[in-house]
Amino acid sequence: MLWIAFAIVHVLVAVLGFVLPNQPMGDVYNVYDPWSSWALEGRTVVGITETWVYPQLALVPMILARVLAWIAGYEVSWAILIALCDALAFAMLVGRGRSNGRTAAAWFWLAFMLLLGPVGMYRLDGITVPLAVAGCLWLVGRPWLGSILLAAATWMKVWPAALLGAAVIAVKRRFTVLAGAALVSGLTLAAIFAAGGISHAFGFIGDQTDRGLQLEAPISAWYLWRAVLGIPGSYIYYDRDILTFEVMGPGKEVVAAVMTPLLILAVGAVASVGAWKAWRGASFVRLFPALALALVAALILFNKVGSPQYVTWIIAPLVVGLVIDRHRWWRPAALGLAIAVITQVIYPLTYGDLLDARALPAALLTLRNALVAVLLVWALVRVAQVPGRTIAGRGTIAGRRTAVFGRSAGTIGS
Repeated sequence: MLWIAFAIVHVLVAVLGFVLPNQPMGDVYNVYDPWSSWALEGRTVVGITETWVYPQLALVPMILARVLAWIAGYEVSWAILIALCDALAFAMLVGRGRSNGRTAAAWFWLAFMLLLGPVGMYRLDGITVPLAVAGCLWLVGRPWLGSILLAAATWMKVWPAALLGAAVIAVKRRFTVLAGAALVSGLTLAAIFAAGGISHAFGFIGDQTDRGLQLEAPISAWYLWRAVLGIPGSYIYYDRDILTFEVMGPGKEVVAAVMTPLLILAVGAVASVGAWKAWRGASFVRLFPALALALVAALILFNKVGSPQYVTWIIAPLVVGLVIDRHRWWRPAALGLAIAVITQVIYPLTYGDLLDARALPAALLTLRNALVAVLLVWALVRVAQVPGRTIAGRGTIAGRRTAVFGRSAGTIGS
């Protein structure tokens, strides 16, 4: 039943990308397609010959999709690539189908994908999500491999660095995690150097920090509602350099400049709480899912870029939480599903009205961002409540950790 549902959901979401309004596949044919074509033709290699908005490994799946484009065009080949990556991670998650937690997590993942719609498939984040899910599930049984997958995902889209940071804090074999991440980073930088692009190696950092306030970002709500109310000086406009819609209003430049250090402070504060809990002997199964969710939610909430596909970042920590303890994690999982469906209603269904500064989609966007804040608060409370070694009972936790993660690692590896 799970695999039948997997096929139905992926086919349906893939088709929705062709029929829903407001170009839900826009990034695929507007930027991924030409970027990959230029690279294969030897004209321009983004991230190597010029500064790019993404880390350099993001070009790999774009080129892989180009290789499959003979099937039915680039958009279809991209959907096939996403489905194949999802299938590998899904098979690892489900295993032999004997774990109720894994089954619940698998159904959640499919429901989230269906409720979010095509933006979760036709974006680069669709590649990083299965890598993140697999990497997180392997962190205990095979931390070396888990960290390699998370580091590779980070060099495609920066957000999995939050999961990698949570792993370094929560996993007992943290030096193994660091070594795996260092290996991927070293090999990536060596390849960039060999290709002659070392001067652009970290250009994606500058491109992100120099951006304005994207329309969907939580911090943009003030300017969005000013535009909805028709207050002079506040409006929505299209940035042709970044290819996204942003907001304009009084003090916008100052707010945009403050958001990057504020994001760093917020993520650092969450990580510090997690590190304190780890120092007190908190177990991986109690600390990692909540800490990972808190870090990812902070990345979304304090980000001046709020693209709709960002909500896919919460999938991996919620999947891990359901695998470990579905009875406690069904509430945030349900909240995640609500975030997903509201996001699809906003984009692509009512996005045209949002660009016209209509009240209903603005209210939905504000609600969606408020729910992300609720998710962050829930995760922070969970992190704060994680007991230390003297309270948790080491034998019980260790046994539970082996049952949840160790067995799956052996199964997938065999």
